[in-house]
Amino acid sequence: MPDTLEELIDLLDLETIEVDLYRGRQPDTRLQRVFGGQVAAQAQVAGTRTVDPDRSIHSLHAYFILPGDTALPIVYDVERVRDGRSFSTRRIVARQHGRSIFYMSASFHVTEPGLEHQDVMPHAPPPEDCPRMADLFAKQFGRSPEDWRHEWAALDVRYAGDSRPGGELHDPTHPARASIWLKAAGKLPDDHVLNAAVFTYASDLTLLSSTLVPHGTHIGAPGLMTASLDHAMWFHRRFRADEWMLYDQTSPSAAGGLGFAVGRVFSREGRLVASVAQEGLIRQSRP
Repeated sequence: MPDTLEELIDLLDLETIEVDLYRGRQPDTRLQRVFGGQVAAQAQVAGTRTVDPDRSIHSLHAYFILPGDTALPIVYDVERVRDGRSFSTRRIVARQHGRSIFYMSASFHVTEPGLEHQDVMPHAPPPEDCPRMADLFAKQFGRSPEDWRHEWAALDVRYAGDSRPGGELHDPTHPARASIWLKAAGKLPDDHVLNAAVFTYASDLTLLSSTLVPHGTHIGAPGLMTASLDHAMWFHRRFRADEWMLYDQTSPSAAGGLGFAVGRVFSREGRLVASVAQEGLIRQSRP
């Protein structure tokens, strides 16, 4: 994955092949399949390229159909479903080897005034007091911090706690909960399209992991098959992805080999800037 934020920015700068047809390159990675956040972020950028600049993405709904091949560029085909007075709708299909690997429907909205309210930001220790995910990765899973940095160095991620007994967020009413602080590891241009895409890239990194908090296992553990199946996001307010954001993640349910998780994203000042939902495969190997 991108070793630097500059490489992530380049990864999100798609090549235009033809009208409404784009190509996204692949980074150097040790992953066996394309990271879901990468496909979602590149598809979001492709859709945004086809709408008027006065319209910002306010929601996306996506399905991961097939694992992506890390050795082959991804082609994004955008369908202009509708352009209304206030909203534009796009459908984006990602393809490799002549097959569809990912679908996204995205809606874009003209900025306008309106009624406002939001949830209160939950308590969390400040990011400076939280361990880096690279160090936690090494401590809990016995892996080198360099393994984490090789794939995720473009992001600064800190672990704020979880709901395991004795954990910082222990609450019997929410047995599966985890919070992280995250931001881009560097300065981003003053471009709300790019800032939204960088967070979309990051949004798939830890959300499914919250479904495993009460079960004593983790993504990558022997005997556990995991994969993101669908992903939905709502962008409530503009934000900068190079400033700290609290990603508060809760899993209301896991059943039948599937885990469901929702996330609320707050700026450090307490503004609710986005919401995320995802269902994923958390299948245990049968004896």
